[in-house]
Amino acid sequence: MKDYRLDKDELRILRDIEAGKYKTVKNLKEEIRIAREAARNTILKTKNINIRLPLRDIQKLKAKAMENNLPYQTLISILLRRYTNGEIKITL
Repeated sequence: MKDYRLDKDELRILRDIEAGKYKTVKNLKEEIRIAREAARNTILKTKNINIRLPLRDIQKLKAKAMENNLPYQTLISILLRRYTNGEIKITL
């Protein structure tokens, strides 16, 4: 079994669980489903932004997107997500 280090709050929760301070809900499966849906909606939440780009850059993006059968906005979104996740490095 893997040895986990718990922080102060996690230790308190563990002690409370072991002391019986938490009780299961009657409709546990439904509560889990609702919590998972809320988490998924939070993760997948999107926001529209406006950005000014040179026309030539947009044309190049559209061409690259067409090569991959993607809408160019989707390609931009993928590139930004990969950059923010550290999958793509940019040299400035």
